[in-house]
Amino acid sequence: MPTPKTAETAALLASIRLFAAFSEEELHAAASLVRRKSFAPGECLFIEGEPCESMVLITEGSVRIFKSSASGREILLAQQRAPASIAEIPVFDGGPYPASATAVDQVSAYLIAKDDFRLLCREHPDLTLKLLAVVGGRLRGLVAVLHQVTFGGVRQRLAQTLLDFEHQSGGSPYRMPETHQELAGRLGTVREVISRNLSRFQSQGFIRIDNRQVWIDDRAGLLNEADTEIH
Repeated sequence: MPTPKTAETAALLASIRLFAAFSEEELHAAASLVRRKSFAPGECLFIEGEPCESMVLITEGSVRIFKSSASGREILLAQQRAPASIAEIPVFDGGPYPASATAVDQVSAYLIAKDDFRLLCREHPDLTLKLLAVVGGRLRGLVAVLHQVTFGGVRQRLAQTLLDFEHQSGGSPYRMPETHQELAGRLGTVREVISRNLSRFQSQGFIRIDNRQVWIDDRAGLLNEADTEIH
């Protein structure tokens, strides 16, 4: 019989999309493998190119996932907020971490060692298809990021990002979740370009920004800016 602690962990795992389709037995089996770890704001969870040791399950806080060039330039691939899982792909393919991850704020996480998780999948064969569905969705998201960076201009991608933030926040006004520097990393540009385009959007009456609160006043205009071949 599962211990109360294992049952509590299993319930938390069920809130993470990767585990949402797991049976109760599978959840308890996974819960028995986790170890807890905390990360301070700005602390690195893992670094691109390092051997993958564990899958990371974010239970509190948020994490930036990014790639870096040799010159130090960064591009943000995703910002994952709890509850979420990261580093699934290297757990399955045995390769190194394909990107780096740092804590945005105080982060609590569960770690499952790579070898333990792969053994769990062998013991519960039905897990493979359940996991592939989630990992496939994550891959589609990364392809969309690549498509936007390749074919969309910064202005168009910034307009779409502002609309995405509004959707994620449940409406306007909303608090800007990223700094200009973080937006630059997300969109593969520099902070000055972000600041300049936000100012243009304001002068055109598309948006208002006051103390990081964002109002979208002309959604049609902003949608028109975002309406490029990337959509």
